[in-house]
Amino acid sequence: MSEAFDAIVVGTGISGGWAAKELTERGLRVALLERGRAIEHGRDYTGEHVPPWQFKYRSMGDRRRFEDEYASQGATYAMNEDNLQFWAKDSEWPYQIDRESPFKWTRPGGVGGRSLIWGRQVYRFSDLDFEANARDGHGIDWPIRYGDIASWYDHVEGFIGVSGQREGIAHLPDGEFQPPMAMTCVEELLKERVESGFEKRKVTIGRVAVLTESKPGRAACHYCGPCQRGCSTGSYFSTQSSTLPAAKATGRLTLFTDTLVERLTLDTDTGRARGVAVVDTATGVRKELRARVVFLCASALGSTQILLNSATDEHPNGLGNSSGALGHYMMDHCATNGATGIHPGFADRGTAGNRPNGIYIPRFRNVEDDDADFLRGYGYQGVSGRAGWTRFSSTPGFGKSLKDQLGQHGPWYMRLTGFGECLPRYDNAVALDWTHLDRWGAPQLKIAFEFGDNERKMAKDMAAQAAVMLKSAGFVGVNPFMEMSDAIHEMGTARMGRDPRESVLNAHNQCHDVPNVYVTDGACMTSSSCVNPSLTYMALTARAASHAADELARGAW
Repeated sequence: MSEAFDAIVVGTGISGGWAAKELTERGLRVALLERGRAIEHGRDYTGEHVPPWQFKYRSMGDRRRFEDEYASQGATYAMNEDNLQFWAKDSEWPYQIDRESPFKWTRPGGVGGRSLIWGRQVYRFSDLDFEANARDGHGIDWPIRYGDIASWYDHVEGFIGVSGQREGIAHLPDGEFQPPMAMTCVEELLKERVESGFEKRKVTIGRVAVLTESKPGRAACHYCGPCQRGCSTGSYFSTQSSTLPAAKATGRLTLFTDTLVERLTLDTDTGRARGVAVVDTATGVRKELRARVVFLCASALGSTQILLNSATDEHPNGLGNSSGALGHYMMDHCATNGATGIHPGFADRGTAGNRPNGIYIPRFRNVEDDDADFLRGYGYQGVSGRAGWTRFSSTPGFGKSLKDQLGQHGPWYMRLTGFGECLPRYDNAVALDWTHLDRWGAPQLKIAFEFGDNERKMAKDMAAQAAVMLKSAGFVGVNPFMEMSDAIHEMGTARMGRDPRESVLNAHNQCHDVPNVYVTDGACMTSSSCVNPSLTYMALTARAASHAADELARGAW
């Protein structure tokens, strides 16, 4: 069985939604494929405003079930009893890890992917990032620079809506911003003390894909708080609120759910991709979908798994892998390193609502000069507030005196968490494990990833400098922490590059070996920067979709 389209897009997350929107708006008939279940905007956000006491496990979830079915997903901050419908079960979608350096691959399980539960922080890469590999010799040179993608950042930001403050920082380019969200009093204090006491350090409000001014069909954020449960007002950007409606409005989109892409299919006469081989996960029926161009947007590791599993006689090591780079040079941000502190002042002030944002301290290490004992740099995301009743879970006491305290605000707190750049390394890699097959008979993915000495030195500095800045602003009880966790920002494994002998993709995200295949999710990244990568995925996807539409128009395939 087969069906034919102009384009196939694999994955409905942040990148896949953008590919579907851009390609349909250019007049192409697009098949958008989702491995997981259908999730309707609003209707399926069943836990959105349900108070915790109305859940069986008080919104904390059945721990035994989580251990059995969601061993990796349950470890993320974003998953809980109130949004289980968004997540894939590890028991149904298993993978293998290197036991010496375990990596938790976090995967949603329905339309929208991570766009439903992401942190919404959006920052532009700069030439400090695009030139980093060439400058210090770690990894290969990006085939693009900031000037190649700046207008696409504009294009994306204008559509998704980004609130933020223009700061004029060369290595953190300003964008098309809606009005910024307000800082709290202790954040304003930190800003004043850091900017006056530390040369070249800046504290700004986070740049987030959350509306402060309404857009058609989407309302400005009203600070309700539980963003990871879905946003029925469309105040934050998601596939459901934004790109999917735009693609559907063209009348040229066909959405397939419960459709697992096992591999790409090839036309042996032309050497081009013919389409994809899929399995209906509800019925087990297999078929082929055909198209003139294929966009892989199944997440960094998901897209790489498909390419590796698409080996043929002509491509024995995986489709697009003549360089041998496919599956290698995996990166993530080195996170959960920083410091916390308590501020004794501002006892007469509090917060209203739940601001879906925090502050940001841009990179200040190794910007103009090498001023650290490690390469690259890091930035901080920070959050503040008044301690609430949960602080009494570890407070001694009982009876009326304890109850009376529960209704009182605690002191102001601040947490600064660093996100550091990870160097691309060949040994951080994924591969097919033919000794462990999934329920459809395909090999599972095996992941080997660990941070290196450079990231460990960086993490130590993150914790130390966070503590120094908090103390400078009058915080007490300052507690540095260094946990060296991943940030759920996996990147690389199908990197862009100038030379087909050492990269998988060219400057337009095309496979060097099979040019009607584009990869525009995190797999394409050549370096990781220290800023959240999703905005760059969107800009690269929009740029690649325009290129593909132009190529199709001139009859390239």
